[in-house]
Amino acid sequence: MTTTTITIITVMTTSIDPRLLQLASPALPVGAYSYSGGLEAAVEAGIVKDAASAQRWIDDVLEFALARMEAPILLRMMKDIGQWNDFFLASRETAELRAETLQMGFSLNKLLPALGLERLEMEEVSFPAAFAHAASSWGIEPQDALTAYLWSWIENQVMAAIKAVPLGQTDGQRMLLFLGTRLEETVGRASALKDEDLGNFAPGLAVLSSQHETQYSRLFRS
Repeated sequence: MTTTTITIITVMTTSIDPRLLQLASPALPVGAYSYSGGLEAAVEAGIVKDAASAQRWIDDVLEFALARMEAPILLRMMKDIGQWNDFFLASRETAELRAETLQMGFSLNKLLPALGLERLEMEEVSFPAAFAHAASSWGIEPQDALTAYLWSWIENQVMAAIKAVPLGQTDGQRMLLFLGTRLEETVGRASALKDEDLGNFAPGLAVLSSQHETQYSRLFRS
């Protein structure tokens, strides 16, 4: 008697929703390219002066600001936008940073009907609120939405560094390659944070953002 063993190999593939890629694309018309989020002021102060210091700056802001406040709040906004939108706006340290998220949020919220989605009927809409609303309306998983959101932020920061320092395109790609490896850890940490643990402590960013408001020569609006 001969026994035949048949091995069935199942190949599992994960598909990426192209609508999520659209939300994270630099082609999204929300004006992200016009903001540096304080990085230009760090260049002016001499803190960021080359590729290594630019990467360190972006990594620190990701670690001490986004990972502990903006990222976990976006996850919460996937379920409850109203309360967390107000909380997020109150957490912006300077007028420029608040104006940045409001302008980008307004632009994305205005675009939503053209994408087949309802607008958020709120007086002031932050960018993460509009982003979370679009992602949740399309049934995108919160962790996937956050990963795309953070990648979009990193990409914009690197592009700002390329223009402001200035840096070469190869430097920018090396920075993206490294910073991209930080996404999984950042999303995991944001997912585990409890409400009482939320908080961003980046006083250097706040001070430099305040100084940028009166900086004599600048390329960016923040």
